[in-house]
Amino acid sequence: MELILPFLLVVFASFFQGTFGLGMKFIKPLAWEAWWLVHAFIAMILFPMTWAFIAVPDLFSVIFSTDGAILFKAMLFGFLWGIGGILFGKSVGKVGVSLTYGIVMGLASAVGSIVPLFQIENASSQPAFPFILLGVIIIVIGVVIVAYAGIRRDKLNNADTGIPTGKAFQMGLLIAILSGVLSALLNVGFANAGPVAEAAVDAGSKTNNSSLAAWVVVLWGAFLMNALYAISLLIKNKSFHTYKGAFGTKAFRWSVLAGLFWFAALGIYGQGAALMGSIGPVIGWPMLLGLSLIISNIWAYREGEWKNVKVPFRIMLAGLTTIIIACIVLGYSNGLN
Repeated sequence: MELILPFLLVVFASFFQGTFGLGMKFIKPLAWEAWWLVHAFIAMILFPMTWAFIAVPDLFSVIFSTDGAILFKAMLFGFLWGIGGILFGKSVGKVGVSLTYGIVMGLASAVGSIVPLFQIENASSQPAFPFILLGVIIIVIGVVIVAYAGIRRDKLNNADTGIPTGKAFQMGLLIAILSGVLSALLNVGFANAGPVAEAAVDAGSKTNNSSLAAWVVVLWGAFLMNALYAISLLIKNKSFHTYKGAFGTKAFRWSVLAGLFWFAALGIYGQGAALMGSIGPVIGWPMLLGLSLIISNIWAYREGEWKNVKVPFRIMLAGLTTIIIACIVLGYSNGLN
């Protein structure tokens, strides 16, 4: 059970990670930036800090007893992740949703796993090392297959995608690649905030709950970037007025619910990763992203997005099967430590 529980937590977390995006279908009458500011505050400040206050004794004492350089680095990684999210949106208009999602998810899975792996002392000498690399490679292949299926589906559903060609397309690819690398830094920040989690354990926190203290620090940086961007758009677009009458609407409820789902994914994933030990962020992160891709496509199927596209649907199933195989390989690697 000690080996199974961490993976069950990651699987559970992937449900929330793959579901929170449904809320973005219900933005109006709010402007996007108005919706996002509420979402980010719930997801990155209110929910994580409330959960951490309940689960971690003397939360602020734990955080500020940690070396300032460690706190700054963790927050910086969170801030840079926020830039990656902004670039994601810029890339979609240039290369399309499916290709952007494939590039970003693939790179975020790989970089977010490999960087913490090589930060572990003597990582390459660990018996799990080759299996971790193999699992990450397979999961990236699976994401690429799913992205290709999405591109095929989009072509069948709409011949005129409006996606530019030539240099504009090439620039979109570069933006998507940069977004993917930066999007991985959320997990890198979490791994580097390990000393905060260790201090939480020393203060009496349970091992699985200690990860919440680490997330609080990383998400301070993440919220700063997201809030600055959203507020700048609110000022630029003069869209503060969209808040009027929006409270109590479906849009506002979904901005809150999506925020709860978003951090539920990270919080539960963090608990599973903490139970895996130092290797947790290495194995758990690509599993979280891979499994959440499966969940999101289940929702997409229910919404009819794969209707009347048999060949792309079969390709998508092949990609999801590849991701499942990768998760099995990563799970096996954890048992070798």
